[in-house]
Amino acid sequence: MGVHTPNHNRCARGTTAVRENDLLASNLLLIGDIGGTKTDLLVVSEAAGLTQPLARARLRSAEYPDLNTLLGEFLTTTGLTVRHACLDVAGPVINGRAQLTNLPWEVDGATLCSKLAFTSVDILNDLAAIAHAIPILQPADLMVLNAGVETPLATKAVIAPGTGLGEAFLVWDGTRYLAQPSEGGHADFAPPTPELAGLVPYLRNRYDHVSYELVCSGVGIPHLYDFFRDKQGARETPEFAARLAASADRTPLIIEAALHPDMHHPLCRAAVDAFLTILAAEAGNLALKVFALGGVYIAGGIPPRLLSLIDPERFAETFRAKGRFAKLLTQIPVCMVVNPDATLMGTAAYGWGRMHRSPGPSSLP
Repeated sequence: MGVHTPNHNRCARGTTAVRENDLLASNLLLIGDIGGTKTDLLVVSEAAGLTQPLARARLRSAEYPDLNTLLGEFLTTTGLTVRHACLDVAGPVINGRAQLTNLPWEVDGATLCSKLAFTSVDILNDLAAIAHAIPILQPADLMVLNAGVETPLATKAVIAPGTGLGEAFLVWDGTRYLAQPSEGGHADFAPPTPELAGLVPYLRNRYDHVSYELVCSGVGIPHLYDFFRDKQGARETPEFAARLAASADRTPLIIEAALHPDMHHPLCRAAVDAFLTILAAEAGNLALKVFALGGVYIAGGIPPRLLSLIDPERFAETFRAKGRFAKLLTQIPVCMVVNPDATLMGTAAYGWGRMHRSPGPSSLP
């Protein structure tokens, strides 16, 4: 399990008087979802919330050398003065610092405070952010994949395939849910079906470790595509092969072709079907590991794009296929998070809570 120790970095500002614009700035919060592919940023006031941001942008992460540069450009463009920031990142967070898993950035809350004149910066793992959103999601934010019956105050689990594969869970401490991130996506992959048994030796010819992230993420979908192409001896059309070869990221092309049967790319459909099977099986694994009687939530950027290909009954059947524990898993609710702002909701909820509590061990999530 990855170590996650959220840190509330506070920076001294040697001012003796607070001006009106400082009062406004102190009530604003910059929230950000920092991913390997994209970064979503919003400036919000607590009164208006996410639905009425003062500024919003989606930026391509790889186009910037570091997070300082990206945030500085965004704030300059908005013309707003913001004193508080809460950022979720795709990687383990230790003492307010993180090395992103799929981007060569080191994120340091203290450095951001110093360079961008923040009063406070909170850094949390992106899966912890999604977990913070789970208790405040509404039925319209969810799609039920396995009805089940939620056990009140029981542990909840989150699995989220995006660029990588994130996993987290929430535990009840007697008054509220505490979000706990993990690095479970990097655990050893176990094929859930005989058809996929060859994936492990196939990928070991390329990698020294075959993890769930390697086959159940944006990074993993091209590996599944290559596996079926090489295993079945089927070839892409010359046109599609050329498009794949010219693309820096093959995943969107494979997903697009899988979603449109008229494009006649069965390898793409096979890869996406395998992805969904692996996702359902690993969701079941996670439910058992953390005893998630409070429900399992499927999040991340990829699953909502595949809604038209998801058969809830088949997904639930794969989720429950755990031998003697199949009956137990039948009782566990499984929902897909379909609100695209869920991660930002969790980041904002955490950020507002931190602004209203003094920093220190007692204010950890």
